[in-house]
Amino acid sequence: MVEDTSAESGPVYGVLDEASDDERRVAVTPDIVTRLRKAGIACLVESGAGHGSHFSDDDYTKAGASVASRNDVVTGSDILGFVSRPSLDLLDSVPQGTWIVGMLGSWTDQEYVDALNARGLVGIAMEKLPRRLSSAQSMDEMTSQNSVMGYKAVLVAANAYGSFLPMMTTAAGTVRPAKVLVLGAGIAGLQAIGTARRLGAVVTAYDVRDASRSEVESLGAKFLDLGLDLSSGQGEGGYARELTDEERAAQQAAVDSRAADFDIVITTAKVPGRRPPVLLTAAGVSGLRRGAVVVDCAASDLGGNVEGSSVGTIVTENGVTIIGAPDLPSGVPDTASALLARNLADVVSHFVRDHHLKAIHDDLDDALVVTTPDIFEEGE
Repeated sequence: MVEDTSAESGPVYGVLDEASDDERRVAVTPDIVTRLRKAGIACLVESGAGHGSHFSDDDYTKAGASVASRNDVVTGSDILGFVSRPSLDLLDSVPQGTWIVGMLGSWTDQEYVDALNARGLVGIAMEKLPRRLSSAQSMDEMTSQNSVMGYKAVLVAANAYGSFLPMMTTAAGTVRPAKVLVLGAGIAGLQAIGTARRLGAVVTAYDVRDASRSEVESLGAKFLDLGLDLSSGQGEGGYARELTDEERAAQQAAVDSRAADFDIVITTAKVPGRRPPVLLTAAGVSGLRRGAVVVDCAASDLGGNVEGSSVGTIVTENGVTIIGAPDLPSGVPDTASALLARNLADVVSHFVRDHHLKAIHDDLDDALVVTTPDIFEEGE
């Protein structure tokens, strides 16, 4: 029997089953249930929500959560946490004043933000957290999930590649190591570099931010020198800035020319709220050798880092496999869920502790709160 450490008057955090063909993560794990209960927050979990991440209903019950039907979770929770943002149809059934926590797409979809507001819901947008503040680092969903994405991207590439990644010496001869090019050396890119290196590949990486050179080299990879001066490529929040048309054309031409030397290309350059930059054009893809593999982590309805890529797998006329894979974290559901659940829980705990969630419900009739850096003190 687990001792009940939650306060009777504390808020209820609800999580739904979001499993689908493309999604296996869950927004709370049994370990996080225990963590939240110690903070005075009770947990309500839809039956079966954790199955995709290998957590049973019994696991949640033992941790102190209540397992209930979907309707009971929706109507009985003060806060709802999400892996993916809830649909408008689902929002129609959520009581006014409920807090919706997740990646809400608030940078680019004002209509969705307006829909939350019109329903009297309070949106906490994970994408707007001040990721550089120490107090917000454990809440940074983009960092945690991009790290999983970079790891999985290499495994997906290795599975599609027709040879070994490491060098192998056998009685029949020596097999050379695969040459891997990682385009984008942010969180996902660095994890991809480290994973490919551990698997024995020869890794080269490129990023428009000159500051990433030392990080790439510290992992034992080479930094691809394109012979271009893009030293001012650092943008706000640790992301690369958007290049000018001239800079972009020069970068694309240089990458296209150099990509032909590699067996595997992994692209990870997402730009929050905007169409991802094209790093490898159709000309670059056509220059790759037959059997080469490209994994585009930025592929989406907005486009991708690879010209012509889309979500799913295609094989070009010259035998290059292009894998558009935006949902890679779902392929590592246990770890991805554990990290995501911690991110969400720390956000919820912050607002409950510092903003007195229950006490201000009556004043929120049709209010919308979207997190911005000014809710955190600089230097925390």
